[in-house]
Amino acid sequence: MKKYDGLYIFAGLAKDENVDALLEKIKGEITRLQGTVLSAEVLGKRTFARPMHKKENGLYVHVRFELEPDKVIALRDRYHLMEEVFRVQIQAVRERREAVLTEQAAKFRAREAARQAAAEQAAAEQAASATAAQEA
Repeated sequence: MKKYDGLYIFAGLAKDENVDALLEKIKGEITRLQGTVLSAEVLGKRTFARPMHKKENGLYVHVRFELEPDKVIALRDRYHLMEEVFRVQIQAVRERREAVLTEQAAKFRAREAARQAAAEQAAAEQAASATAAQEA
């Protein structure tokens, strides 16, 4: 099994309550091919840069899943048959790149936490010195 990221665009949705049903339909196609859905995230409705096929905007959904590499073409073909799916982009996840990005994000969070702690300490010291000055 290999990890994949799928970006789906649903165009022309009248109501947002259809999103859950469409998401379940997308997940169902993955599980039908013996894949597993790892995560799903609705990215929201966005306006296209220019109208495509008389559609002005679409709802973007990101799904990460695991699937056998030889079944990806069959999955993409199934999505082309679904009227609700306007566009589909499926890309393989690079494990090494993913590990590097995770490590960079952890380092960034650590630096931000240290910076925040230093700012809080400086504010506390300034408040303490102001209190000492008022008492004198």
